[in-house]
Amino acid sequence: MFEIDALRLLVAVAESGSFTKAAARLNYTQSAVSRRIAALEQQAGGPLFERLPRGVRLNPAGRTLHRHAVEVLDRLSRAERELAVLHAGHGGLLHVGAFATANISLVPTALRAFRDTRPDVEVVAVEGTTDALVRRLADGALDLAVVSDYPSGLPSADGVTTTVLCQDELLVALWRGHRLAGADPVDLRELRDEAWLQNAYGDRPTMLADACARAGFTPRKLIRIAEWTGKFGYVAAGLGVALVPSLAARAVPDELVLCRLTDPALRRTVHVALPATPLPAALKLSDLLRDAVA
Repeated sequence: MFEIDALRLLVAVAESGSFTKAAARLNYTQSAVSRRIAALEQQAGGPLFERLPRGVRLNPAGRTLHRHAVEVLDRLSRAERELAVLHAGHGGLLHVGAFATANISLVPTALRAFRDTRPDVEVVAVEGTTDALVRRLADGALDLAVVSDYPSGLPSADGVTTTVLCQDELLVALWRGHRLAGADPVDLRELRDEAWLQNAYGDRPTMLADACARAGFTPRKLIRIAEWTGKFGYVAAGLGVALVPSLAARAVPDELVLCRLTDPALRRTVHVALPATPLPAALKLSDLLRDAVA
């Protein structure tokens, strides 16, 4: 592996045609330049310069390495410029993650405002569960994530900080022909005989399991459906009921009715999660997410 300083020195000597001039340009002594070039030639497997009566010039091996050195140094220079812009919050990529229902309205609203204020920042958006998003933040694969404590609590990870964004009420979705479709609010005990559509239940504590326990029953039947479109389809067919966060209300089909529940604890907390040293662009998007829920 060639050292970057050695490649930079190779280019300087080639451009100036002299060890002495290259030493002056890079603030080295001439003897230091000679030693570094000799070490580079040894690493390259042979001479890189022809020694002339006055100065030096690249030989075929030197021209080959010089071509690659110029490309490497140019790419590094561009990387430095891009990083400087990125850390100033005026460009580069911003990797943003969110759970599914946050992507219905909350995140798109904030990203639209972000695009207007930071048009030179390219957003790379991904969707995932809160657990997966927090892991990706901890691994450095995300710059910001919108996460929640639903259904099983908010996970923690080293180097990830979370702040509350909003409270999101959990409603119950019923098909329009349901006997309780016109009730508001609905007592959870009136749904004790329903089949519940839920991604997870019983593997670890969930809000639904806790709420049912407070109401004094265990659901008669659970249908494990992960995607919201599937849940909505089952509810619309009268095959069960489901908890739906208010953030998802805009995506609920007309065949369904959303009803509030009497249990005040049935709500989730939505958070903004950031790495320990967030990018300025991520902080700006965090502010816009707060504006979106204000």
